Amino acid sequence: MAIHVDGLLAIVIFYVLILMVGIWAAWKNKSSGISQGTDRSESIMVGGRDIGLFVGGFTMTATWVGGGYINGTAESVYLPGSGLAWAQAPFGYALSLVVGGLFFAKPMRSRGYVTMLDPFQQLYGKRMGGLLFIPALLGEIFWSAAILSALGATLSVIVDINISMSVVISALIAIFYTLVGGLYSVAYTDVVQLFCIFIGLWISVPFALSNPAVSDIGVTAVNTVFQSPWLGEIDPSDGWMWADNFCLLMLGGIPWQVYFQRVLSASSASYAQVLSFLAALGCLVMAVPSVLIGAIGASTDWNQTSYGPVPPVEKDESDMILPIVLQHLCPPFVSFFGLGAVSAAVMSSADSSILSASSMFARNIYQLAFRQSHLCPPFVSFFGLGAVSAAVMSSADSSILSARLVHPKMKILSLITHPHVVPNPGWQTRQKEQRLTREVERFVEQRFPYKTVSMLASLLSNAAFSYAAKYLFESGKLSPKYDFLDAVVSRHSKETMDKTTLVAHDNIVLSELAAVKPRHGGSVAGTFVNDEGEVSPDSSTEHQ
Repeated sequence: MAIHVDGLLAIVIFYVLILMVGIWAAWKNKSSGISQGTDRSESIMVGGRDIGLFVGGFTMTATWVGGGYINGTAESVYLPGSGLAWAQAPFGYALSLVVGGLFFAKPMRSRGYVTMLDPFQQLYGKRMGGLLFIPALLGEIFWSAAILSALGATLSVIVDINISMSVVISALIAIFYTLVGGLYSVAYTDVVQLFCIFIGLWISVPFALSNPAVSDIGVTAVNTVFQSPWLGEIDPSDGWMWADNFCLLMLGGIPWQVYFQRVLSASSASYAQVLSFLAALGCLVMAVPSVLIGAIGASTDWNQTSYGPVPPVEKDESDMILPIVLQHLCPPFVSFFGLGAVSAAVMSSADSSILSASSMFARNIYQLAFRQSHLCPPFVSFFGLGAVSAAVMSSADSSILSARLVHPKMKILSLITHPHVVPNPGWQTRQKEQRLTREVERFVEQRFPYKTVSMLASLLSNAAFSYAAKYLFESGKLSPKYDFLDAVVSRHSKETMDKTTLVAHDNIVLSELAAVKPRHGGSVAGTFVNDEGEVSPDSSTEHQ
């Protein structure tokens, strides 16, 4: 392979910049939160709980605007028969942030949690918390793999360097500055990375639009020129499928530790809510250049470009339309700016994903089960998650799979109701011929909203079985020894959670405007009130 020296140099300069910012942020905030009694491991997870609107808004937006986000949006707009009408990620993720801000951000921040699993672990015990960690971990792994895969695809198109090596180096850099500074390094590098994404993509758009091979995108939006109009349309028969996918993005975008990590690091509960709304707006704004690049790809006569006469869609390279546009419709120096934008997008999401999964493991698995405070588990898990994500980066639908894993209450029913397992109403077998090889591929097209139906079925069945179990145990019809997860009778046990710091009971006010002051050494169980309005027995000594 030929290595483009200029492109490689641009990547090296960008990575050095990001690494320096991450190290500087770690040094600048090395003592933040410690003076207030927060231990070092918690400082890594949520900083000093003093993230303001500017940095917080940027880091929360950058978390969602990853390589898969900008590449996937451009691909949806470019694909014939899809178009802007099916580019659901910008609107779906923006609405997920709005819903999270309206219903979850302020209560979670007010109660001073450290991870999103804390409320479940406090109420149902450490065993159930450990069980819930599994889908959260898998979601982070597949999400990280998806965005690393986007980086590999971009590098292979523009720079012609070894994909595996470039992805490994990118992951190692993200792991290193995350390891050094925790949330602070992630947050401050996100600010730089978001600027790089915005500037890099917007620099590329005018050059691509002015290329002689590109027709007026206003004309191709509604008229067939080289392919079907890029605005797209939603056929009435596809309405349920469109709504099903949209609900998956909107609801599946909420239960992520990467989101709640920003919420819980905000300087106040009100700020946590505002950050969600700012990030929702940021997601929509950052999607605009990707939409334009997808439209440019749909408006290009590829026979007039260095790409060749066969369009990307006929080569099954629609997923790489963004780097293809940068490479073949822009000058080399501009395409390298775009490459920096994609690299920034990948690292801004990869570091957040690595930090969030590592935080849940250290806090809700290792710290509760073994030791009170120890820095080794998060550090080791940083490397472990990064390595696993890089190993599975070639997974085709990793971003969709990750959303399915965290879609509320879907669990195993998403597999049982999958069309390949159980044919649902409206399914049909279709075939697609590969343009180059002439091979015929048969696949199942599902128009039934099986994702939403499986989520609702799981939600109702969980509620029904949970209330039934609660009644059987509390009425004495079943002995407590059969509660092997310790989920029903856990509130009567002193092992509800560990002695990790949260906040004092007197400070929990949902409408607070000031930052929560965490206390060190208090029992987690003692900071909450049970269903009968009684303070946990541990709290009586802690408040004296």
